[in-house]
Amino acid sequence: MSKPEILGSLRSSYTRVVRMVCEEKGIDYVLTETLLGAPELCRIHPFGKMPVLRDGDLELCESKAIATYLDRRFPGPQLIPDDARLAALTEQWVSLVNTVMDATLVRTYLFAYAVPKTADGKPDRNTIEAVTPAVRTQLEILDHAVAATGYLVGDQFTLADINLMPILYYVRQLPLGAAALGPETNLGRYYARHAARESFTRTMPPAGPPKRAAN
Repeated sequence: MSKPEILGSLRSSYTRVVRMVCEEKGIDYVLTETLLGAPELCRIHPFGKMPVLRDGDLELCESKAIATYLDRRFPGPQLIPDDARLAALTEQWVSLVNTVMDATLVRTYLFAYAVPKTADGKPDRNTIEAVTPAVRTQLEILDHAVAATGYLVGDQFTLADINLMPILYYVRQLPLGAAALGPETNLGRYYARHAARESFTRTMPPAGPPKRAAN
């Protein structure tokens, strides 16, 4: 049987999500480093985003769809729980992280530092100042969400946590993120705990910002 092949970038947070799913479930996979907009991506994803998956004759795009497929297709710990309530909460947090928090924390706040559109290439202070209230609010929401159990959903590591951790990896390198993920905060203890997981350490990206438009 051929190994599932993930096409994406080591720096892409969404590629990392899919890789973490594979690591958590013990799936033997291949990662093919691919540039955004490459023909291999465009053939599978209509907008050329990453990652995409090849598994036998199946070609699949969008990280959430890929993660769900891998979770159902392969044995190992379930990352989307069977319990209807916990499954719904997992889907809820995956959606919040992917549709709202990624846009704020990564594609606005992080990119204003890492890949600014300023003439001199320096951090975009106007964008940073404008997005700061939303960044603080969202980090406070996350801090509250993980306070009770150290997980986003119940007392188990789910796809919700897998989607959040790669974002926190980048955000904690910036001023607001460093403060929100300090050792005295709920979110900081959450991050430290799950950053020790093998699925996280084995998928550590090289230095540099995540790729744009990855999903």
